[in-house]
Amino acid sequence: MVSTLSPLTGSWIDLDRVFDRLLTETVGASRGQGTRTNGVMSQPMPVDLYATDDEAVLIAALPGVRSEDLNLSIHENTVTISGKIFDAAKSQEAKGATWYLRELWSGQFQRSVTLPFPIDSERVNADFEDGILKVTLPKIEQAKPKKITIRGSESPKEAIGERSNSKS
Repeated sequence: MVSTLSPLTGSWIDLDRVFDRLLTETVGASRGQGTRTNGVMSQPMPVDLYATDDEAVLIAALPGVRSEDLNLSIHENTVTISGKIFDAAKSQEAKGATWYLRELWSGQFQRSVTLPFPIDSERVNADFEDGILKVTLPKIEQAKPKKITIRGSESPKEAIGERSNSKS
């Protein structure tokens, strides 16, 4: 009987568990969990960041975080999101329970992003809804692209025609 490996078989799941265990034992964190320094998670959340001519927009996924447990700070062109998330294992309903799987992260977290341009911190806007934080970061006027008008003759054709007439 021939055995085939498929990504949907238990063999891949076992390999995934072995890889996570090896990673945890060697560097102290499994994939996707970030790193912990002084009890604070450095990058537990995925973020998206894009910029237009006028502003940058930072979007962070923070499922399970309450808005009152979330902090946002800006220093020069660095944005820092920090806060804490409740540990389900410490809840009253989980008291005395036997845990078979614990993958949800909990505790304090922090993530900083430095932008390549200065922002106007007085006009920053932040909205938090359904576990998604959206931060709008307006650029300062000096950081916005400017269109420069080039002065010259009225029309390129006239300028060329004038030059050819002056040769005669």
